[in-house]
Amino acid sequence: MYIYTFSLFSLYIYTELSLSICNINMGSTLQIRGMKMVRSHVVLIGLLAMYCWAAEADPEYIIYKDPKQPINARIKDLMSQMTLEEKIGQMAQIDRRVTTFDVMKKFFIGSVLSGGGSVPAKEAPPETWVNMFNEFQKGALATRLGIPMIYGIDAVHGNNNVFNATVFPHNIGLGATRDPELVKRIATATALEVRATGLNYAFAPCIAVCRDPRWGRCFESFSEDPRIVRAMTESIPGLQGDVPPNYRKGTPYVAKDRVVGCAKHYVGDGGTVNGKDENNTVVNWHELLSIHMPAYYDSIIKGVASIMVSYSSWNGVKMHTHLDLVTGFLKNKLRFRGFVISDWEAVDRITDPPHVNYTWSLSATVQAGLDMIMIPYNYTEFFNDMKFLVKNKYISMSRIDDAVKRILRVKFEMGLFENPFSDLSYAKYLGCKEHRELAREAVRKSLVLLKNGKLGDPPMLPLPKKASKILVAGAHADNLGYQCGGWTITWEGLSGNNLTAGTTILSAIKSTVEAGTQVDYQENPSLDYIKSNNFEYAIVVVGEHSYVEYYGDNLNLTMPEPGPATINNVCANVKCVVVIISGRPVVLEPYVDIVDGLVAAWLPGTEGQGVVDVLFGDFGFTGKLPRTWFKTVDQLPMNFGDSRYDPLFPFGYGLTTDPVK
Repeated sequence: MYIYTFSLFSLYIYTELSLSICNINMGSTLQIRGMKMVRSHVVLIGLLAMYCWAAEADPEYIIYKDPKQPINARIKDLMSQMTLEEKIGQMAQIDRRVTTFDVMKKFFIGSVLSGGGSVPAKEAPPETWVNMFNEFQKGALATRLGIPMIYGIDAVHGNNNVFNATVFPHNIGLGATRDPELVKRIATATALEVRATGLNYAFAPCIAVCRDPRWGRCFESFSEDPRIVRAMTESIPGLQGDVPPNYRKGTPYVAKDRVVGCAKHYVGDGGTVNGKDENNTVVNWHELLSIHMPAYYDSIIKGVASIMVSYSSWNGVKMHTHLDLVTGFLKNKLRFRGFVISDWEAVDRITDPPHVNYTWSLSATVQAGLDMIMIPYNYTEFFNDMKFLVKNKYISMSRIDDAVKRILRVKFEMGLFENPFSDLSYAKYLGCKEHRELAREAVRKSLVLLKNGKLGDPPMLPLPKKASKILVAGAHADNLGYQCGGWTITWEGLSGNNLTAGTTILSAIKSTVEAGTQVDYQENPSLDYIKSNNFEYAIVVVGEHSYVEYYGDNLNLTMPEPGPATINNVCANVKCVVVIISGRPVVLEPYVDIVDGLVAAWLPGTEGQGVVDVLFGDFGFTGKLPRTWFKTVDQLPMNFGDSRYDPLFPFGYGLTTDPVK
């Protein structure tokens, strides 16, 4: 841009010449009504001429590529140049396993994702991730209009797909902290670790209100209480950045050093009958609004950029086809201006069996108001069917334009057009010391002390660091995979200690006790072994195996063997503390009387030292139950406030201890 200074006469001459070039006849305007009027008109005409000259002199100027232009103007300009095929491409999200430079370019792909366990290489470092991202981005930018793509990943408790990333406690544990500010800090750390791999979109937070622990995704829910879930939407400004003052409500906001967030799963996913995943939530309108909807109000106010729709149904209608709730309520009533995305292969799952009428399912989904479709593999079928549906007017062009406008708004807002590529400037944050210390703090605050000593006995906790010999038992004491749970490195999670970097509870115990204390570990010790050793006390760490989604649906909620046998054998013969590693309340009533101490540690993640910090009194117990702990599964569903409420431990329960000075 050049700035010119003209004398009045030269400006007039320049104006005349420029007007001639621009073919603008404004002779009638230059009626001399005194020198003051002449000067005024000359200046105005001169400015107009300069604009015309600039337009003539800069044929490469494109409005949508100019960051100084208002976002609405950029969207309008870009969309006016897009073909139907280019618009459909923006609505497509495909998995990296089927993505190449050529696919990105040929099909105008708007988004890529890594599903659970979808990585560029085993134990891939940040450089490998960044190079992969940039290669895909080059394909997107090689298209006619050069619209950059966004890349999503299930970063639900840290950047948990990635080797060496910090794995934070799952949401159920964070709900026990009652600390929204902590959750916000964790989300900020997660955003930085996602950026460390070059990616820019996290499918988090899950703001489901789990009303039945038999649901296999209950660990992804902060609480059975919508008030706690609402408070924990502070994770959204953690991921995306704080919305500026006077920012328009409902408009997505993403700071330049953060990632796109995704509130999920809209709506009622935590209320299905018997906790069956992807099933039917049978509640009236009032219950839907008062229990399952409130956290979405907060998410929208806090600028969430995307919302993912649930596989589940509301009173028999699949959420992915629910026009009234997606378009009528979310978009029109709540004024959400970000984009609405489907879940993984959710279009296929509308029918039973899946994919029997994909064309109809796709039409119903898009017409209901979904903007981006997580395909994730068969993109050619998606493209062909979308073109057929639009050209034959089964899907309106206005619906396509609404979808694309929302997607582009987020891309412009996050500065993606100006900075489409990634580099290694954030790589230092992946699994860094500061983030691991933050995770350790979160673990400490998430622990809930359910029992501390038998009746008439002194408190069992905190444990002494100095002892002659102690026993550590249980399959979960030395198993980082069980400690982290599902959505860790792979979709379902793993067992063992070779999945990523971290500290098991056993190794933390060994590094915490005094030098003269002997620590013996037996996963499932025999009675003879227990009785033949003079243990001062025992720590038994047992619980659930790793699971996700429908694989975690469980109607009995008993711990797998040999966990129960280990509790009975050890605690009948040695003073013991039992630490439960689980994604929800499990059957505990048969063991409560026999144990001396009982701790709910949830799924603490990679930093097992946080559990041990509190067991040995470096910090006190402060956590409170984020959900009701039942006596028997026959009571379920049972939530705080129900008329028949007779829990083993009520919602909000949690004993406290003071740190040892």
